[in-house]
Amino acid sequence: MIFKVLYQENRAEVPVRENTQSLYVEASSEREVRDHLKDRNYNIEFIQLLEGNHLQYEQDSPNFELESLE
Repeated sequence: MIFKVLYQENRAEVPVRENTQSLYVEASSEREVRDHLKDRNYNIEFIQLLEGNHLQYEQDSPNFELESLE
């Protein structure tokens, strides 16, 4: 499954929508994504499972870069 993670780069700063970044992670569950990212200093706002047309739309974006857990 592919998840889209919306996050702020610094956990200590107040979240500002304009500074929100995203990354795409292939994992078997949301918990696995959170475990993978726990060592980074990210303030995770939202993790969304991508499926169907939404996944296709994201894959067509030039910013789509899939991160593997391995």
